[in-house]
Amino acid sequence: MKFSISRDALLKPLQVVSGAVERRNTLPILSNVLLQVSEDSLRMTGTDLEVELVSSVTLEQAQPGDITVPAKKLLDIVRTLSEGSEVRIEGAEDKVIIRSGKSRFTLSTLPASDYPNIDEWQSEIQIEMEQGQLKRLMERTHFSMANQDVRYYLNGMLFEVNDNVLRAVATDGHRLAMAAVDLQQSALPHKQVIVPRKGVTELLRLLDDDDSPLSLSLGQNHIRVSAGGMTFTSKLLDGRFPDYRRVLPAGGDRIVIADRDVLKQSCVRVSILSNEKFRGVRVALAPQEITLTANNPEQEHAEERVEVNYQGESMEIGFNVNYVLDVLNSIEGQEVKFTLTDQNSSALVEDNADGSALYVVMPMRL
Repeated sequence: MKFSISRDALLKPLQVVSGAVERRNTLPILSNVLLQVSEDSLRMTGTDLEVELVSSVTLEQAQPGDITVPAKKLLDIVRTLSEGSEVRIEGAEDKVIIRSGKSRFTLSTLPASDYPNIDEWQSEIQIEMEQGQLKRLMERTHFSMANQDVRYYLNGMLFEVNDNVLRAVATDGHRLAMAAVDLQQSALPHKQVIVPRKGVTELLRLLDDDDSPLSLSLGQNHIRVSAGGMTFTSKLLDGRFPDYRRVLPAGGDRIVIADRDVLKQSCVRVSILSNEKFRGVRVALAPQEITLTANNPEQEHAEERVEVNYQGESMEIGFNVNYVLDVLNSIEGQEVKFTLTDQNSSALVEDNADGSALYVVMPMRL
């Protein structure tokens, strides 16, 4: 195996596949990246057995061969080479030699035949959409995923396809985020899959914010995203996601409309003196005004008054201020709309000008 490539052409695809490589693992070969060289292309693969990333780049007059190389060391070497330099990589027996200018590195390798591949699988639904659409859908919901919850199916994001809509839902049991995007295709069958947290994190890192095309494939146990020379495959979480429709509060008659930025800054300031463990903030509603208050065990007190559009009766309710801030950060519009029922019921939060995303925040007893 032998090939030459510019440092800049090698760096980005190598960074892409290195995202799937686990630093701490029981199988030494999982610390490596698989290099598969043909006469005119280099294909790189990284995996942790749950997530697999493949990236391809074209070559000129290469000597074919397959080998696995320590991912982090190779990435560090390529990253520190000077921009625009030429990199020559040659594999022989159990070593690979990397040359660039007056630099020379020898890395130990493991045989490509031992490298694990994610099993072959059949796609059931194929969706064509823009990278920016999928990224925005996930950005608006991912913060509500659980982290290391014993209910393992909450440690991920639900993707639901139905007719011409792709919906993403995440919940940790205390709050829920849901967003939807209309697809160009229609008459798609109804299907739900749960993408694990690592898969969501990797996709958010890899996808661009533009209108470049991607292909999204859903199978029985896998999801695959292909875009611009990169192929991402992840196993799915096995489990039944809660029926999110039953969580959406209905019949709320107290509607508060506030300036998103003003409310966000008030929440940030009040949170400084909230209890560091529980992060509770009391919200007192009155006509045309809400009052945010927070206390902590040191008997310190914060209060903020915010002008809002509200005509209902007075009411008090408590929330975890971090949950409210997460929602305010994900809403892009100028105004935010809260729909409330009473002090013991969840709040429904949405962008006042865009109903394509909904957020549910459970109240706190303060």
